[in-house]
Amino acid sequence: MEILLACILDLILGDPAFPPHPVVVMGRIISWAEKVLRRIFPKTNRGELAAGSVLAVLLPLGTFGLTGGILFACYRWNVWVAFALNAFWCYQCLAIRSMLRESKNVYRVLQTGDLEASQAAVGRIVGRDTSVLDRTGVVKATVETVAENFSDGVMAPLLFMMLGGAPLAMAYKAVNTMDSMIGYKSDRYLYFGRVAAHMDDVAGFLPARIGAFLMMIGAGLCRASLSGAFRIWKRDRYNHASPNSAQTESVIAGAFGVQLAGPAIYFGKRYDKPYIGDGLREIEDADILRVNRIFLVASMIGTVICAGLHLLLIQQF
Repeated sequence: MEILLACILDLILGDPAFPPHPVVVMGRIISWAEKVLRRIFPKTNRGELAAGSVLAVLLPLGTFGLTGGILFACYRWNVWVAFALNAFWCYQCLAIRSMLRESKNVYRVLQTGDLEASQAAVGRIVGRDTSVLDRTGVVKATVETVAENFSDGVMAPLLFMMLGGAPLAMAYKAVNTMDSMIGYKSDRYLYFGRVAAHMDDVAGFLPARIGAFLMMIGAGLCRASLSGAFRIWKRDRYNHASPNSAQTESVIAGAFGVQLAGPAIYFGKRYDKPYIGDGLREIEDADILRVNRIFLVASMIGTVICAGLHLLLIQQF
């Protein structure tokens, strides 16, 4: 029941400004820990790798231990308080409404014709340099991030909360937050963020693949091309530096008959990423609304499945 309640809370409330979101707290801890660890460890490649490894191990373990310990104490005091806290923390691990809200905001701004404002709007949900994007680039970036974030922001948290409640889901969010902050192959993070990036690849391996199949189901239910989704997923699911990111992106590219990914600029440096999809037609603004519908349908299916499996696990143990 906690998973269903968490999903309902997320759809109603999204990410509230108060109390501080756990991911924001994790981000502050990562920034602080990076400064401390860089001072402690040698300023060499091996030193940076060791420093990043310490952070990559301690943050998820500390997150799991803290949330698990608090929940355990609550269960000993009052089971309903523990239930409510577990559901609340699970809700904070999901990013359904926030993703839909931010992507729809990009669509609304695009309709005004203000390219600069559109670049700023999409910049809120992607890590690349959006100032160089044209209108088509803004739409592509939005569709890509909605597709990719189904795995990171919905499917992975659902799977981990199904297996270990809020503590395990929070530990995953710690890993994912580290990857989003330090998991880059830039000069600064090539060694410091290497372990965190690998941990995120491992943690997201199964969610990305399950998420791809759920998005195929969502595409079929939303009258997109199911056959195209499967064909492009099978062909292009590894057309990305990450073993996970192209899993869901390839589904959407095939479902819509458009071409995603390709060269992008991060931190002022151009990365020639491979394309995903055939580009049977040009991508258009309405594809943002279409991917949002698939995202929402797949999220509901995933929530019901994970909630049901969670109840079965509880009954078994």
